[in-house]
Amino acid sequence: MSLSSGTKSLLGTVLRWAFMAVVTVAAITHYDELKRFSAELMGLPSPEEPAAAQEGGKTKVQENTRSGTTVELKAGGNGHFQTEAEINGRGIDVLVDTGASMVALTYEDAERAGIRLKQSDFTQGVSTANGIARVAPVTLDRVSIGDITVRNVKAAVSERGRLQTTLLGMTFLSRLGRVDMRSGVLVLED
Repeated sequence: MSLSSGTKSLLGTVLRWAFMAVVTVAAITHYDELKRFSAELMGLPSPEEPAAAQEGGKTKVQENTRSGTTVELKAGGNGHFQTEAEINGRGIDVLVDTGASMVALTYEDAERAGIRLKQSDFTQGVSTANGIARVAPVTLDRVSIGDITVRNVKAAVSERGRLQTTLLGMTFLSRLGRVDMRSGVLVLED
């Protein structure tokens, strides 16, 4: 029995669609393995790293060298560098942001760090991705990541509810001896 050219064409199309469906199902079924493989390929941390190397999803490696203290932060699954910083002696989750010109604290994190503000303290306007926002300029006594400490850090506190995560920006980072990013790792050195 011989098939017509139209039937052959239809059969070829059906087979291609069936193949694509099988590949899609396989990709969905093996998503975690593909994600881990992709992360390794790009030099990002694997989700199965030993628990000792991770702190609540925030990977931090510290070593003391002759030139100073080095802290390495591994990028999270989203590609961002998140860690816990100590601000005025209190542990606060931060997003290390080289694109932020200064340290920007959420209102709640500022309170946690012992900074008490009144509405009249929000005197500065800053340009954000969401438009102009009012902030209260402050100076932080100290900001630490691991054994790296910077004192008298200029910062801004956002109005309540205007910022989701405290940003560790350039008023802290620019005072370090070295800030370097390579293969999914941010290296900080004092």
